[in-house]
Amino acid sequence: MGCLEKGIVAVAFETLRDERGQLPLLTPMSEVAGKTAIQEGAKCLEKPMMGRGLLLGGVTGVEPAEVLIVGGGVVGSNAARVAAGLGARVTIMDINLDRLRHLAEVMPANVSPIFCDPQALAEYVMRADLVVGAVLIPGARAPILIDLPLLRKMKKGAVIVDVSIDQGGCCVASRPTTHSAPVFVVEGVVHYCVANMPGAVGRTSSQALCNATLPYCRKLAEGLDLFLQESPGQAAALNLRAGRIVCPAVAATFPDLM
Repeated sequence: MGCLEKGIVAVAFETLRDERGQLPLLTPMSEVAGKTAIQEGAKCLEKPMMGRGLLLGGVTGVEPAEVLIVGGGVVGSNAARVAAGLGARVTIMDINLDRLRHLAEVMPANVSPIFCDPQALAEYVMRADLVVGAVLIPGARAPILIDLPLLRKMKKGAVIVDVSIDQGGCCVASRPTTHSAPVFVVEGVVHYCVANMPGAVGRTSSQALCNATLPYCRKLAEGLDLFLQESPGQAAALNLRAGRIVCPAVAATFPDLM
């Protein structure tokens, strides 16, 4: 509201797209968040963190943990690689068949790409020891995929790492937490919902983000209108102008401000 009242022109890297339709300025932080999601989830599975007391990759004669990753984009694919590398049994779900085909080709053998329909999602959520929420709708709120009845059916001591929390979260109980107090328990399930996960590894995150943003900052410094006219993807980065929300997804999320 304050930005609208002051007439601020807001260009957001969350909605900027490149020539392939991808989100190049979100990609570095998504890579970091996906990899750290597994690190933090593995830690939260430990008994002192109120988890089930599981080692993610198991040991000789003991089964590894079941990891479910909901969303097969940059966050999800990076999370899957790290979880697979640690020896977990990994399922990654998405609604895009082309994306699932690609994941089936490039992922290790202990990663199973599965189509995300409501019945399959419920089945795998109940089976999982660690769930990573990696759903993104650019500029809009993340959908609630784990509702209260499903949450109550999860294993006690299971862990949800809701990477989608900065877009509202994809679990009904999710609420933003901080690095100093990262977890809470609802219905016996440990929730890790830090809204700025890459902040825990600030040196890596800063270098990666600067590498991606600097070329666009240089273009923007030459003039806003030139920047917006260069490509439809750069025009999509404009969120606020002249006291109005001009990004359709953001406008739909905040209808009261229109």
